[in-house]
Amino acid sequence: MKVKFLGAAGTVTGSCHVIETDSARFAIDCGMHQGSEPIERRNLDTAVYVPREMDFFLITHAHIDHSGLLPRMVKTGFSGKIYCTPPTRDLLGIMLEDSAHIQEMEAEWASRKSRRHGGRMVEALYTRADAAATVDRLVAIPYGQAFSPAPGVTAVYHNAGHILGSAFIELTLEKDGARTRMLFSGDLGRPDQLLVNNPDKPVDADYLFLEGTYGDRDHKDESQSRRELAEAIAYSYERGGKVIIPAFAVERTQEILFCLHLLSKEGKIPADLPVFVDSPLATKATEIFKRNPDYLDDETRVLFDRGEDPLSLPNLRFTQTTDQSREINTLKGPAIVISASGMCNAGRVKHHLRHNLWRQDASIVFVGFQAMGTPGRKIVDGAKTIRILGEEVAVNAKIFTIGGFSSHAGQSQILTWLSHFKVNHPQVFLVHGEQKALTTLAGLVRERFGLTVRIPQYLEEYTLTPGAEPLVSIDEAKARPRIDWEVLLAEMEGRLARMRERKEALTRRPTEEQAELRQRLVAVDAELLELLSEM
Repeated sequence: MKVKFLGAAGTVTGSCHVIETDSARFAIDCGMHQGSEPIERRNLDTAVYVPREMDFFLITHAHIDHSGLLPRMVKTGFSGKIYCTPPTRDLLGIMLEDSAHIQEMEAEWASRKSRRHGGRMVEALYTRADAAATVDRLVAIPYGQAFSPAPGVTAVYHNAGHILGSAFIELTLEKDGARTRMLFSGDLGRPDQLLVNNPDKPVDADYLFLEGTYGDRDHKDESQSRRELAEAIAYSYERGGKVIIPAFAVERTQEILFCLHLLSKEGKIPADLPVFVDSPLATKATEIFKRNPDYLDDETRVLFDRGEDPLSLPNLRFTQTTDQSREINTLKGPAIVISASGMCNAGRVKHHLRHNLWRQDASIVFVGFQAMGTPGRKIVDGAKTIRILGEEVAVNAKIFTIGGFSSHAGQSQILTWLSHFKVNHPQVFLVHGEQKALTTLAGLVRERFGLTVRIPQYLEEYTLTPGAEPLVSIDEAKARPRIDWEVLLAEMEGRLARMRERKEALTRRPTEEQAELRQRLVAVDAELLELLSEM
């Protein structure tokens, strides 16, 4: 049996673990890679997935970093079934269509830019037709119901407590009368969060594939996070500015709405303050949450049963059209704007940041994880300026980072979940986290539980035999391509030397041309300064 890590290995996005047995080749999740440009280039390389040879997919939940490459698989030859829970099926129906729309729009924009320079059309990563074909392959399986997607393979979904319909997967592989048990945590939820139930306790396994997004720290408690959100609102309301909340359309937006509902009941939101959910996807997702009360926690169901909508509040407006979105930025006075994407790397929130990030009366409130290389991460890490929609924008707004809204388990919560392994002592593979977080968590798991812990890297393949040391292989050239910095820097120095040689010719050009060339050089110099500041 082999397991190959095609994503979320030393990173947070792109979750995909490919499993090969004698009878089947399949994968747990198929997420989109998000973050820096080199990371996102991985989305184009379908060769490492071999879609035509994939028998099926098991999806833990609907977030795009766990599901967003499924249409790419269908586009490039995958023809099997995709298994998930019923709410995940409903959410994927809207999320994959939305993602495909973004891919088409970005390809159209890149094609226009390419054609202006005599280049070729740029093909979309996948289209809405590919997304629709993907949704047709979804098979919904309730929590706790064992099913066999291939001979010798049995799977069970358990509630992961992360978002609506999220699951960790119990997998049993049988060969010659012997059984190997594997457990894939997906994204493990934070106990006692709003809307969804707590994670189920783990079941015994020989191998555990465990997320470690917050393996190096704990979250603030919910009441403190709610107080901080109220402070951010008060800060901008008193100054007449807007509160911009970049939020994932699924789960995080709904949890923020619930939180605002509670603050409104407590009298901590001004009665005249408008609240906008500026994301058509978030609007659709909110309706799906309301249609699936059986998958929500007891406290939320009680509110719905007595006629109280915890996902609503006075002055709440859901915007649909781009014109309605633009009107928010022409609206004078304070407002709360919840908009996607949560990492500020796509969607309408980029426009709201461009209009408000430079304003001292504005608040930018981050309520979710910001992956390395994303605009959100750069702002959180203290960038003085940031490029948004081709424009350098100063960061003058007050930045709030509120970790207590995370739907991921924090460090101590992960360790508590692990403590429920009373009989079996699984080998642990830590995934879905940046290297620092995974290294910290690995040390604690070894110390506290005495478990064998490994941190797999991108494209590593493990041959697993229970009771034996795994064999590890990797395509180094593809996984960690070497960068020849000496050659790169020498080329740049050579170009600068050639510019010096042409300085006399530059001075003989018309003044207007010299001014234009100077501006272009100043822009290049600014890019270099920004790069140096990040090194």
